[in-house]
Amino acid sequence: MRIELNGDATELPEAISIAALLQQLGFDPRRVAVERNLNVVPRDRFTDTTLEPEDRIEIVHFIGGGMEPLTQSDPWVIAGRTFTSRLLVGTGKYKDFEETAQAVAASGAEIVTVAVRRVNVSDPNAPMLTDYLDPKRYLYLPNTAGCYTADEAVRTLRLAREAGGWNLVKLEVLSDPKYLWPNNPETLIAAERLIAEGFEVMVYTTDDPYLCKRFEEMGCVAVMPLAAPIGSGLGVRNPYTIRIIIEEAKVPILVDAGVGCASDAAFAMELGCDGVLMNTAIAGAKDPIRMAVAMKKAVEAGRASYLAGRIPRKLYASASSPLDGLFF
Repeated sequence: MRIELNGDATELPEAISIAALLQQLGFDPRRVAVERNLNVVPRDRFTDTTLEPEDRIEIVHFIGGGMEPLTQSDPWVIAGRTFTSRLLVGTGKYKDFEETAQAVAASGAEIVTVAVRRVNVSDPNAPMLTDYLDPKRYLYLPNTAGCYTADEAVRTLRLAREAGGWNLVKLEVLSDPKYLWPNNPETLIAAERLIAEGFEVMVYTTDDPYLCKRFEEMGCVAVMPLAAPIGSGLGVRNPYTIRIIIEEAKVPILVDAGVGCASDAAFAMELGCDGVLMNTAIAGAKDPIRMAVAMKKAVEAGRASYLAGRIPRKLYASASSPLDGLFF
């Protein structure tokens, strides 16, 4: 019997269940999600779901795609969950899973973004991200990296929820492979469908105050305007619209994409952002572990600076020492 397994034609000696297929391949059914003919198969149906000729099967898992609080009185909440770290980090682009784990630990992040990709059916014992980043310690935030349509994004997150059971997700739908600019029309469609299915959507979008408010009003639990194009390292290019977005929002606002160095992260937090999400800025650094530490400190410093309240900008000098009692 011939089926399509993760994109490849595969011959099976007989009709078998999904549970039997996973056992034959050597995969733990608790660590993967399975899609049959574009429909997610619930894990409790693996045993009684029998494969048929020409079935299209996808088996996926997560890949690399606690800290001390700044103060005990400054936690933040997203979708009813309370966090102390305001730095969210991606898990892709590192040289190996070991470096990923070290960088995430050094960053103090409590939330890590993860991509959903096919398992390697030829090597069921290959290392997985969950071997290095314990989902009980870190909140996995499945994302839709690489999706260019609403259908692709919704399909990806359905599989992600089945694989890990998490409803809190990061939605990004891209418009082109060169600039990775958000495709907002498709993102709106995807967000509406996901919210209707019970997902808690953190949405990546452009720094457009109108669009950000629209995503909030339709039910997204957080809005993440870009600082600059993904992976560009250009920093916050338009702080004025970011400030408007923050002032108008009733949900958390996180700068996502474009951060390059610690000062970029601090600046975003000084604007009043609830958090910063980054991947390339850490993973692409010459020393990712050291950069992770720098980003942790920058986010904390930026938040403290925002809460402290900066002095107003003026065009003239103001002496810092009192003039009374001068002896000349």
